[in-house]
Amino acid sequence: MYRSIYKSSLFNDKVLIVTGGGSGIGRCTAHELASLGAHVIIVGRNIDKLKNVADEIHKDGNQCHFYSLDIRDSQAIKSTLQAIIKTHGQIDGLVNNAGGQFPSKLEDISDNGWDAVIRNNLNGGFYMMREAYNLSMKEHGGAIVNIVASVAHGMPHMGHTGAARAGMINLTQTAALEWVHSGVRVNAVAPGSVASSGMETYPDAFKKKLKQRKHQVPMKRQATEAEISSAIVYLLSDGAAYITGHTMEVDGGLPLAKENWPVPEHHKCKPYNGFHLYKAPTF
Repeated sequence: MYRSIYKSSLFNDKVLIVTGGGSGIGRCTAHELASLGAHVIIVGRNIDKLKNVADEIHKDGNQCHFYSLDIRDSQAIKSTLQAIIKTHGQIDGLVNNAGGQFPSKLEDISDNGWDAVIRNNLNGGFYMMREAYNLSMKEHGGAIVNIVASVAHGMPHMGHTGAARAGMINLTQTAALEWVHSGVRVNAVAPGSVASSGMETYPDAFKKKLKQRKHQVPMKRQATEAEISSAIVYLLSDGAAYITGHTMEVDGGLPLAKENWPVPEHHKCKPYNGFHLYKAPTF
């Protein structure tokens, strides 16, 4: 069973949607939310991955349903959310986690490559937020958490997703202000380097760079998926009832790193891992 730090009844009777719930951070978050009493709805393009995660959650005695959905298709989002509301009731929370990117210098990104990442990581997130608000949260309230990235100082080799994630951060702030009168809170989580299954999709040379990046982080390690999930859970919970428009960085203190204050290698910052099915990427 998932070993969450939160009380097991935290989300009893709540309907929470997690996009990109078939793997990585989305899978982990779905497990944690379900372990806390939520009726979790996972969506994504790969129906086999979604089914596997739903089966895992059911084996733990928790609730999960899945819907095949391409978040780049706004009409498909609308019809899917309408079906979810008809079957499961109002939408209490949305975790906008789905996305994707590939490593490339700006000068080498094609029009199609740029468009694909922007559509996934910015357009799709906006479509999900808009329809969740219009179809349910405008009347009933709710909480939205957008998964972005640490983009404050640029993202070399990831300029397309950096631009999209920066757009999502600004969108988070705008939606927080425009929708607050409806009782809707909108926040974001910006993970740093995470030892997630998604890292295995990158080319070997880029994997090596990611692995070396932990030496730049003051904590001298990568995050676990559960450390990102626990931040998401907090922002969805009533404990964050007075927080909106905020981007929570979960990055081991990376923005604080300075050349004139090198942090010695150490193993003092122990990781938290409540996810019982977590497997670190192999590279």
